[in-house]
Amino acid sequence: MDYAHPWTGLIQALKFNDGCELAPPLAELMAQRVTSCGASADLLVALPLHEERLRSRGFNQSWLLAQALGRQLGLPATAKALTRWRRTEHQVALGHRERRLNVQGAFMPDPLHGRQLEGQHIALIDDVMTTGATCHAACMAALEGGAARVSLWLLARTPQPIDADSSDNPPHVSHRFGSA
Repeated sequence: MDYAHPWTGLIQALKFNDGCELAPPLAELMAQRVTSCGASADLLVALPLHEERLRSRGFNQSWLLAQALGRQLGLPATAKALTRWRRTEHQVALGHRERRLNVQGAFMPDPLHGRQLEGQHIALIDDVMTTGATCHAACMAALEGGAARVSLWLLARTPQPIDADSSDNPPHVSHRFGSA
């Protein structure tokens, strides 16, 4: 879905207002889309939060979505295959170029659990993708960890700005399911 009204309020409630009970119904919407598209994966991998942000928030919304989605689709899910080893600034106030630099190298396969990625087609689960910088950095880490293929399964995608400056914006990622 587009990250627009009325979805923004629900997703923000999940992410910032301890709305954990929203994860299962939102994951159901994701499951319906995954099923209707015929998408598949061997393993669902939640986009990790840095440990400081996880402590501050108390939960990882991507992990809540991955767990619920895994139950609904009968797929294994993990929050441990990747780690966000480097703390990064919040992306919301940054431009496209700054976002890419902010998350570059921030992810790596987890030293203890990263072997789960080897040879697997993973679906990287996240709530919202804006520029794709964070998802790209996490996908690169998964591939470096031995994943055979990485697909992005996202709850929402911000609509492409109408007045986007092409010199600073990467090409818009399609709303359809794709692979890295």
